[in-house]
Amino acid sequence: MAALPASASLDRTLAALADPSRRQVVDLLSQRPMRAGELAQAAGLSPQAMSRHLRVLRSSELIEESHEGVDARVRLYVLRAAPMTELKAWLEATEHLWSSQLLAFKAHVERQP
Repeated sequence: MAALPASASLDRTLAALADPSRRQVVDLLSQRPMRAGELAQAAGLSPQAMSRHLRVLRSSELIEESHEGVDARVRLYVLRAAPMTELKAWLEATEHLWSSQLLAFKAHVERQP
């Protein structure tokens, strides 16, 4: 079976999403951009813990800060589409690879007497 090519950005995405709290942040941000305090409250985390999770999500480029709105001092966190698009493409390729392998195995088993 041929291995799928991995990329550093895909590795960062998967590492960031390995933590349930960070997946929860991604789920919350999929609804709308939010401030750090809102995220901490919605996730039931301390501001310090949220800050650490946001730092990991920013370094993995899953989220970015936005200063749009009425007050430029307010930082909103928003999801970035590119890492999730890359992850989705990798998952689809993996699924295709495994489907092909399983179909070949099924054909081999069915040829046996």
